[in-house]
Amino acid sequence: MASRAQALAAFRSPGFGRYFGMLVCTGFAVQIQTVSVAWQVYDLTRNPIDLGYVGLSQFLPALLLVAVTGSVADRFPRRAIIGVCLLVMAAGATGLLTLTRTGVPHVAAIFALVSVFGAARAFYNPARQAIIANLVPRDQLPNAIAVNTSTNQFATICGPVAGGLLYGAHPLAPYAVSVALFLMAALFVLGIPRLPQTIRKGGATWETLSAGFRYIWGNKVVLGAISLDLFAVLLGGATALLPVYARDILDVGPTGLGVLRAAPAAGAILVGLVLVLRPIENHAGRIMFAAVAAFGAFTVVFALSETLWLSVAALALAGGADMVSVYVRASLIQLWTPDELRGRVNAVNQVFIGASNEVGAFRAGMSAALIGPVAAGVVGGLGAVAVAGIWYRAFPRLALIRRMDES
Repeated sequence: MASRAQALAAFRSPGFGRYFGMLVCTGFAVQIQTVSVAWQVYDLTRNPIDLGYVGLSQFLPALLLVAVTGSVADRFPRRAIIGVCLLVMAAGATGLLTLTRTGVPHVAAIFALVSVFGAARAFYNPARQAIIANLVPRDQLPNAIAVNTSTNQFATICGPVAGGLLYGAHPLAPYAVSVALFLMAALFVLGIPRLPQTIRKGGATWETLSAGFRYIWGNKVVLGAISLDLFAVLLGGATALLPVYARDILDVGPTGLGVLRAAPAAGAILVGLVLVLRPIENHAGRIMFAAVAAFGAFTVVFALSETLWLSVAALALAGGADMVSVYVRASLIQLWTPDELRGRVNAVNQVFIGASNEVGAFRAGMSAALIGPVAAGVVGGLGAVAVAGIWYRAFPRLALIRRMDES
């Protein structure tokens, strides 16, 4: 009973259940739309570089708006920001639905709509991450983060499979479902009560806009945790190449692509459930570095695999290792950052995440076009292992952290 009570601790806080429902709906919608856009673009062009452009279209808005998005999350109610962003995402999904319905869509128009979606997520993500500390007490924050991360991964397990099945049934289906889920998520947000939040007063100046950058640079633990994830996933991420593997190497079609996309999340959610019940209470820094190295090693195994079961297993193990890293990093960022700075710090963190994911996807696509997908995956995985070793020596304070709340 104690373990069950510990696992459900965050749900005792008012509004967390509705926030949880919002995460589920949004996670499903994002994953369904992402796998459908990737398959549609590659089906139109058969060029892996275009898969990189899909990721770049999502990342550039977050990069260009980073000084604004975090400040908005610290100056205005985060619940309202999340609701507005979900409505914009629903409008973007409606645009993809309409574009697909017209017949053969032009890939440039898809990139434009994905950019609108990326701009909405640029405001959504800092507010979504920062609001967790307003929803639950400090001692329940690691539990809430573990639940949230597991929830996102649960959606990532089923979302890509659903997206592949829906797209296989009809190209319009995944976008219609995404619209409905974004709107449902917005309804959940309406049910979240008014929350205590340290609202930053005063006008926007360069000093206030850049406060997130300055705080991260001055706090070497937070800087090390964020930059470790940036470079490890930037080099080791192979998600963007999954359509190439599904079509050209493993020959498993759109349904197989959904299975491959779900595999990392399957491993992540299993590890996430363990972390919900048994959170990391000692040697957090060293465990995070070991997890990053394992992520890179399993990426190499996936890159070299030519059979579906081994590819799925390697991706699942890589996802489990990544879950440990995400859990420790997210907990450190939230616990070591004052509430009045959380929006701006999380905005910078989202740029780093976007750089590691979307720019990493662009890097993977370019590498695959130049040296082939297998070589690109092997080089990237080995690079992630090397980053873990270099960062272990460069940020000794981060490596020596035992408890995540020891700040």
